[in-house]
Amino acid sequence: MKSNAASAQALEVNDPDGPEHAIPSTGSVIAVIRAMKVLDAFALGESHLTLAELSRRCQLHKTTALRIARTLAQSGYLVQREDGDWRLGPATGWLGARYQAGFDVQNVLEPALRALTLASGESAAFYVREGNVRTCLVRVEGPQALRHHARMGEGLPLDKGSPGRVILAFSGAPGELYEAIRQRGFHWSIGEREQGVATISAPVFGKHWRLLGSVCVSGPASRLPQQKLEEMAKTVIAAANQLSYALAGNTGTAAPLVRESYWHP
Repeated sequence: MKSNAASAQALEVNDPDGPEHAIPSTGSVIAVIRAMKVLDAFALGESHLTLAELSRRCQLHKTTALRIARTLAQSGYLVQREDGDWRLGPATGWLGARYQAGFDVQNVLEPALRALTLASGESAAFYVREGNVRTCLVRVEGPQALRHHARMGEGLPLDKGSPGRVILAFSGAPGELYEAIRQRGFHWSIGEREQGVATISAPVFGKHWRLLGSVCVSGPASRLPQQKLEEMAKTVIAAANQLSYALAGNTGTAAPLVRESYWHP
């Protein structure tokens, strides 16, 4: 007992932020939570961060942040540059690739979105729900020079924009708006999340009518007024239905599949 107490005390002395054992109430491991904070500290478009900035953003002592960064670097999740700054390592990219692979992106989603882009003349994307946010899993850019740009992997609100509204509606969200979406099978929005951007979305289902996500067409509101969006509804719904057939592993009336697709758990 004395040796355990001494070890714990020594750990607290060496670690200014406290011991890195499990939190009794949740079972969470503090060291893992801190490591995730370090990885999450990098904002989109930031190529590198100083140790001081990592420490500030994660609210960790510099020695703790440095130890975590060096540990992550051993597995390729971080890389230290010659000037001492830190950047994300190749293992993070491979992790993202494996995440996408779990959704059968290349065999099913990308071809369907490319077909939708050709049919609509605008950019097409597929959104999934991750907790309380939606993320763009895959996107195919439209042929127009002026188009709306979405960042894949970025967490966006569910209650702003047609892709999230559709996900909420077919997840059983209460209210007149969501009941109306369920009745017509699609939803459009203009400038709801981002000014000047118009979108129209429809739900995609898997086996046993399990909601998988929403397919979306987006573009500048100047090119996609309400009338244009409503005219596009049949095209978007048809694409969503074909994706539903494909991701459920059924050919139905949709185009034949090269093989039965799979989906993430």
